[in-house]
Amino acid sequence: MNVANNTRARRQARASRALGIALTPKAAKYFERRPYPPGEHGRARRKQDSDYAVRLREKQRLRAQYGIREAQMTRVFEEARRTAGLTGENLIELLEMRLDALVLRAGFARTIAQARQLVVHRHIMVDGARVDRPSFRVSEGQLIHVHQRSETMTPFQVAAAGAHRDVLPAVPGYLDVSLDKLQARLVRRPKRSEVPVTCEEQLVVEYYAR
Repeated sequence: MNVANNTRARRQARASRALGIALTPKAAKYFERRPYPPGEHGRARRKQDSDYAVRLREKQRLRAQYGIREAQMTRVFEEARRTAGLTGENLIELLEMRLDALVLRAGFARTIAQARQLVVHRHIMVDGARVDRPSFRVSEGQLIHVHQRSETMTPFQVAAAGAHRDVLPAVPGYLDVSLDKLQARLVRRPKRSEVPVTCEEQLVVEYYAR
């Protein structure tokens, strides 16, 4: 298990350096020590990237922060494009309403990968019903909570004690969280300015519009 965890951590660290953003708390420590891209030429000054490369990297950065596949990203982009308002802001707001993203923001998990695992393993409920799809779109007013039989498990006891708060951004205004009860309510649709992801969303829009 430790070997697998170490391999995963190194992989995340390499991805973080390649994308220029820390994807996990552990990767942040690696990233601080080696902020340059991976590889033997990582320290060398990089030649000017093409417009396409800049847009591609920004899209990859956003996708990595939510831990989703390209097909999922494309579907959400198409929905964002059809929705009134700015496509880039719509894209991030829709991604942020994913169940796994909100489990992470609430502090129930330490990373997006852990949040997704908690959902897949049926520990998370929405309005009293188990939901095992990380992509589930949470609606305004819905309550996210941990199943009663899962509350005593170590990962949730650790979360309820606030152990993840030191590595996570402050709870955004669109969530009302009772961490000791392992409950969080989406009180309204997220606004792009509140969503704690690093992204120049217009570059992502330009990538898909090519």
